[in-house]
Amino acid sequence: MLLVDIGNSRVKWTQVSAGVWTHSESLDNCHIDTLANEFAKLASPSRVLVSNVAGQEMAEKVLAACVQWRCPIDFVVAKERQCGVVNSYLVPSQLGSDRWAALIAAWHVKQGACVVVNCGTATTIDALSAEGVFMGGLILPGVSMMCRSLAKGTAQLDLEPGRLQDFPCNTADAIWSGVIRATLGAVEKQIALLSVTTKQVHCLVSGGAADQVLPYLEWNATFEDNLVLRGLEVIGDEPK
Repeated sequence: MLLVDIGNSRVKWTQVSAGVWTHSESLDNCHIDTLANEFAKLASPSRVLVSNVAGQEMAEKVLAACVQWRCPIDFVVAKERQCGVVNSYLVPSQLGSDRWAALIAAWHVKQGACVVVNCGTATTIDALSAEGVFMGGLILPGVSMMCRSLAKGTAQLDLEPGRLQDFPCNTADAIWSGVIRATLGAVEKQIALLSVTTKQVHCLVSGGAADQVLPYLEWNATFEDNLVLRGLEVIGDEPK
């Protein structure tokens, strides 16, 4: 199988054969026109599974890059129930395919209550019960997006690197500390809410910006790389 994760900023992919990942690569969405050349280096897959949250144009670009193969190409859509996870969204298909795949991966890894955090262009914070029920989740701007929005929308604020400080005494540190504390607060609040009804709650953190958040979480969180791709693998292995 070829697994493809089309995010808001990057496309990531990996080939899987008998549970072994090979040819794991990524490129920025602005370079999507080179994807066909990258895919030409791969062995012909038996099936392609895609999670896409970047819109129809990106989907068409990926389809064009896959045209060289005669195999099924499936774009994952969240379902009411799949791979042991129950979807509580009012309209199940409106849950982002990336969040759905990440929840399935988290359930496959932990088989228990989880708060699943994906740090990318946006930060998503999703709650999974001890019975495998997706209870709901949050979407907030990612760390970089929050910083850029402040710099763009506020006069006399320059986007300079800052450090996390308890009581920041310069603007760069004040912005960075505010952004990180806002993200941490959202994550830790969802953990606390889930902990009211569940004694053991796991926190899994994934995504390209995970290293900007994970070191400061007071909860015993763990980094799980490529949760979306891992969830696609579980979906692809599910008996039809």
